[in-house]
Amino acid sequence: MQLSDPANVTQESLGRPPGPCAMVIFGAAGDLTKRMLIPALYNLAKGRMLPDQFAIIGVSIENFSTDQFRERTTKEIHEFATGGVDAKSWDWFSKRIYYVSGDFQDGNTYKKLKDCLDKAEKDQSTQGNCLFYLATSPQFFPIVVQNLGAAGLTKQENGKWRRVVIEKPFGHDLPSAIELNHSIGQVLEEKQVYRIDHYLGKETVQNILAFRFANGIFEPVWNRRYVDHVQVTVAEELGVELRGGYYETAGALRDMVPNHIFQLITLSAMEPPTSFDADAVHDEQTKVLRAIQPYSPERVLDQAVRGQYGEGMIDGKHVIAYRNEPHVAQDSQTPTYVAMALHIDSWRWAGVPFYLRTGKRLSKRSTQIVVRFRRPPLVLFRNTSVDKLTPNELVISIQPDEGISLNFEAKIPGPSVRLGAVNMDFQYSDYFGSTPSTGYETLIYDCMMGDPTLFQPAEMVEAAWTVVQPVLDVWKALPPRDFPNYAAGSWGPAQADELLHREGREWRDPTAGNSLHRIVRPQPQPATASS
Repeated sequence: MQLSDPANVTQESLGRPPGPCAMVIFGAAGDLTKRMLIPALYNLAKGRMLPDQFAIIGVSIENFSTDQFRERTTKEIHEFATGGVDAKSWDWFSKRIYYVSGDFQDGNTYKKLKDCLDKAEKDQSTQGNCLFYLATSPQFFPIVVQNLGAAGLTKQENGKWRRVVIEKPFGHDLPSAIELNHSIGQVLEEKQVYRIDHYLGKETVQNILAFRFANGIFEPVWNRRYVDHVQVTVAEELGVELRGGYYETAGALRDMVPNHIFQLITLSAMEPPTSFDADAVHDEQTKVLRAIQPYSPERVLDQAVRGQYGEGMIDGKHVIAYRNEPHVAQDSQTPTYVAMALHIDSWRWAGVPFYLRTGKRLSKRSTQIVVRFRRPPLVLFRNTSVDKLTPNELVISIQPDEGISLNFEAKIPGPSVRLGAVNMDFQYSDYFGSTPSTGYETLIYDCMMGDPTLFQPAEMVEAAWTVVQPVLDVWKALPPRDFPNYAAGSWGPAQADELLHREGREWRDPTAGNSLHRIVRPQPQPATASS
């Protein structure tokens, strides 16, 4: 984890290459592999951030030979690479690709994998170190881990390391998360497990800690005395597309809140760790989750909002309702939008609400953290033309444009006292340039280096599910009556606005850039038969 580094996958930014190793990808024929993992590995290779003694072994049920899989991967990299494909770099990379065909539930698959690892070690001198990446459906997580253990592939001996990377979701509720952690723990030590959240591969997310703790002007005001509230928005323009089958079992709350959003909240709210060592950072993040006020059923009804998109317009194009998406039930009760108010019972944050919202088919793709500071008293300006003071805002933008902006008030030139909003705006691309990235480069590199700082330990996963479990329980017991309750292309249901309005607050509009414009909600349209 390189907190002070620019957003470039280069020798300078990431340091030295890892030691010799092989990376085994379960689910090698899937979308995640071709769209993210192979391009990320290629970016590392192009930046000379992979060891010379390196191999990639794809494992999937599709019946490819190694040569066929290399040909397929070579074709796909030209479609999904984040930048140009350098022929020399790809030639080096592709010669290190191997493939094993087999069923994840079949013990013979793991025998073939062991043979392939032995061949890769002989060909590429990987020295027995191995990173297993589970780019599979969640149902296979315990199955693959148990089979790896039974085949003796997780043993660490004679200085060789074995690590397993698990993609989210880490369970679908608190009991399943506990069960999954227990199942994995029967085979692996906790230090061998890397629960990955690709949001933490984004430079701006990693920069939250550097921004807070490396700048003396911000940390003194990062508390209840100066901060009015904090907003976290993770908005997507896209609908569920072809993932309706998965989304019907997940929904917006399970899919985004216990992982992506809670990572952003804990990094924003945590106390200074004693160091940037993984255990120290994780301890402080977990303390934040445990300090969140538990939701009673009454609080769920009052401070948690769910929504589902109906048909609407996005970028001038008509889009269908969630219930008309492929593999979605016509009477689906699955939420595609969630807004919640959280309260952290700590000395730093007592009385400061943290508002979160996430949803699909919203007006604009945007992920940002907004720190709204308290409004100063107006008394000094009583006899001027200033009738209201605008509170200062710090906006940490994570996607699509990574950067940080801070607004403050300044006097407008002229004989009378008038104030105008001024913005200090920092964009990563302006200061450090930009290198095409998938967001996985840093995470994969850290796995190979054995640095778990950007990965969730078991206790953090369970603490996150503990917070949202009461919401899941109430929503299961009380199905929504008003779905769909927001139009595609809007900013979600009106109840989400009311969540803030009753406290005299309002959501910041991500479409306003760095200015302080607010959301103007379009008039509700009558429901149609298709919604």
